[in-house]
Amino acid sequence: MSPMSRAQFAAAEFKRGFSCSQAVFSAVSEVLGLDRQKALQIAQPFGGGIAQMGLTCGAITGAFLAIGLKYGRTRPEDEDAKKKTYGLVRDFIREFKARHGSIVCRELIGVDLSTPEGHKQAVERGVFETLCAHYVRDAVEILERLL
Repeated sequence: MSPMSRAQFAAAEFKRGFSCSQAVFSAVSEVLGLDRQKALQIAQPFGGGIAQMGLTCGAITGAFLAIGLKYGRTRPEDEDAKKKTYGLVRDFIREFKARHGSIVCRELIGVDLSTPEGHKQAVERGVFETLCAHYVRDAVEILERLL
């Protein structure tokens, strides 16, 4: 699958009802050796800026899960894997911030999902269909370049 088609798949999965973190992580999980169902389960808590708290954007945390899956250390003494993983996460953050100015959900979408009022505003403004789907696509595009 080409990077664009993975990005489009992720955006479609988000629009279908999966969280931003699930859409991003599951779009790349199988090529990294993790079945899609497990990826969806693992990534679920990170949607909406971590459990709809408006913190770090779920598209970003989904990408971090993928970076960790591919490069994360499995032995405490493996400092090279740790450095590589952290370096890629920093690279990802730099590129995403260059495109969008932030990695914080509430800053990116302009509402606070942690309140019922904020969630209602997000729905009324259509931010999930417009802004969030765009962030999901961009996260997968950036991620595929880095992986």
